[in-house]
Amino acid sequence: MSETLALNGGPKAVQTDPEDTFTWPIITEEDEQAVLDVLRRRAMSARDVTEQFEAEFAEWHGTDYALGFSSGTASLQSAMWACGVGAGDEIIAPSLTYWATALPAFTLQATIVFADVEFETMNIDPNDIEHRITDRTKAIVPVHYCGYPAEMDPIMEIAEKHDLKVIEDVSHAHGGLYRGRLVGTIGHVGCMSVMSGKSLAVGEGGMMVTNDRQIWERCIAWGHYGRTRATQWTGEVDESIITEPDLKPFVGLPWGSSKYRMHQMSSAVGRVQLKRYRERMEEIQRAMNYFWDLLEDVPGVKSHRPPADSASTMGGWYAAHGLYEPEELGGLPIARFAEAVQAEGAVCSPGANFPLHLHPLLNEADIYRHGKPTRIANSDRDLRQSEGSLPVTEAMPELCYSIPWFKHYRPQIIEEHALAYRKAAENADALMEE
Repeated sequence: MSETLALNGGPKAVQTDPEDTFTWPIITEEDEQAVLDVLRRRAMSARDVTEQFEAEFAEWHGTDYALGFSSGTASLQSAMWACGVGAGDEIIAPSLTYWATALPAFTLQATIVFADVEFETMNIDPNDIEHRITDRTKAIVPVHYCGYPAEMDPIMEIAEKHDLKVIEDVSHAHGGLYRGRLVGTIGHVGCMSVMSGKSLAVGEGGMMVTNDRQIWERCIAWGHYGRTRATQWTGEVDESIITEPDLKPFVGLPWGSSKYRMHQMSSAVGRVQLKRYRERMEEIQRAMNYFWDLLEDVPGVKSHRPPADSASTMGGWYAAHGLYEPEELGGLPIARFAEAVQAEGAVCSPGANFPLHLHPLLNEADIYRHGKPTRIANSDRDLRQSEGSLPVTEAMPELCYSIPWFKHYRPQIIEEHALAYRKAAENADALMEE
């Protein structure tokens, strides 16, 4: 039997000082020296280090091209445009995600159709996509949410059937595998944030990977105008950079009226982090899987990870979450469960991202002064999705919770945090009575 809950005066489950167990990213002297080199050369806004990082990033992923951005949001917007998303078009995306997955469509005068998610994965449900496709649909944007790889095979089948592009949002899943294949390399283009809080953390920035030269060139034209290698006055073009006939006449200025280059201090850190990432990621996976292995027999607490025999992995396990089954705990509200875990000294916060389809910005805001909500300003019908339209997505705030994100395999510390969850679950009756 578990000990008395800390809420009721018992000893806390977590007793050991975690030290740097949760510290991230790991910054070494090599990272510092790489940044100092950029600073001392006054090369912060140059491209040489960024282009080296891109080449190494593409090689790491086994893709032909990679492109660095100022943010993951910029990479997603650029990819949407590169995939042909424009005025009056639609993308299909999950509502349970960070806003950057979908909102860039608005800047392209396109709009968003949200699909529901699966409870077990918290990812877009492939069975809820096809009936939402119209002649205006241009792309599907699956998210590998909280590191769990989305079901890419059926998504790609749907996309091929309807001649759609697939833009993978990999911001939560750097290095994750879907059935043995690196996420980000399965769709037509993969985009991701690499800001400091992510599992592959370089500072502030984004990355894009693709095997499609046209997408790569169009992303360059959208926000990397300096790379078109055109002389402003003569329009001369380096044929090795821009080959697309539709792009060549306009080199020298950005199609997107934006400057999206990655800052070279981030690129410098990124090169060092990438060299160490696989071994660090594997240690994170070992630690996180051990945590869940300790809780396999605990009622109400369900792991958010692929089956062990699936050849799929969670990458760096960013934004680690668990699933909650209150019916197994007598209907104990998730907020009360989380309160008990927190009292034991462990991390546990109910919920995840707020469902985008219910946010007022997606339903009421007239961002560009069209005289109507931006969501439907360029549409041929009212696409807004009210409460009840995506039932699984809307239920998730009460059915999931954040968990500790271990960066090192330290069994005693992991065991103490797992005990916090076990104690809360096994004392559910007492928590219900209070």
